[in-house]
Amino acid sequence: MKAIIIYWSKTGNTEKVARAIHEGLVEAGVEVSLRKVIDAKDVDFFAYDLVCLGFPSYQWSPPRPVTKFLKNKFALYHEQDRIKASSPKVAGKNALIFCTYSGPHTGIREATPAGLYAGQFFEHMGFTVLDEWYIIGEYHGWEEGSTKGRLGDIRGRPNREDLHKVKQDTINLVKKIVESTK
Repeated sequence: MKAIIIYWSKTGNTEKVARAIHEGLVEAGVEVSLRKVIDAKDVDFFAYDLVCLGFPSYQWSPPRPVTKFLKNKFALYHEQDRIKASSPKVAGKNALIFCTYSGPHTGIREATPAGLYAGQFFEHMGFTVLDEWYIIGEYHGWEEGSTKGRLGDIRGRPNREDLHKVKQDTINLVKKIVESTK
């Protein structure tokens, strides 16, 4: 199995999650690459069994660099005739979307639109979106945003327990992929 993790992180929250996913994939015996969005322009999603894409939620959306990256990839694949009417599934091509969020206002409901949006790019390419993971992260630079929202005090998140769960969930995801191919 071959996987790639592509992520964009401004404050380090999403990078921590990307590295936990990387650890889980390595432990599960997967050949894996880890790249920042800015260094992934040449990546061919179709060369991987699993593409993991991570980013923070900014006002219910992925950040502009991630959206631009996805739109450019989509345009390239459309030009190459890899985007088909009715988006037929491409066997063995899977995606995982992971999104960090702080939610100083409403919590996870601020993040799910971003994850669903990014997942649609993969579904239109025929990939199976295995899951969308939403991970709480501290709102850096705004203490009130990390202490007064619906999530309570989220300073220091994602913490060691959060990252351990991500690693274990990754190992379980690989097991599920392997089982589905038997």
